[in-house]
Amino acid sequence: MGKKKPRPRRSFTPEFKAEIVELCQRGDRSVGQVAQDFDLTETAVRQWIRQAEVDAGHRDGLTSSEREELAALRRENRRLREDVDVLKRATAFFVRETR
Repeated sequence: MGKKKPRPRRSFTPEFKAEIVELCQRGDRSVGQVAQDFDLTETAVRQWIRQAEVDAGHRDGLTSSEREELAALRRENRRLREDVDVLKRATAFFVRETR
């Protein structure tokens, strides 16, 4: 049997995701049918629906803006830790050189 090739990672605009969520919430078609019609994974569509419910305040969790802020803070934290590491190495180097 042949192995399925992994699907390449795609990115979608927030507008596209909102349209898909709206189609699912209308109730005309099931989540699986909407996913199939637009060549999406059902898991991704369900995640978009959950996130839309969080953003609307109907479900607990981090909103999209909170997720973006958290990601930005984590990136900044990582960069600052790297900066501190470089400064520690430089300090150690100059201490050795001045002795």
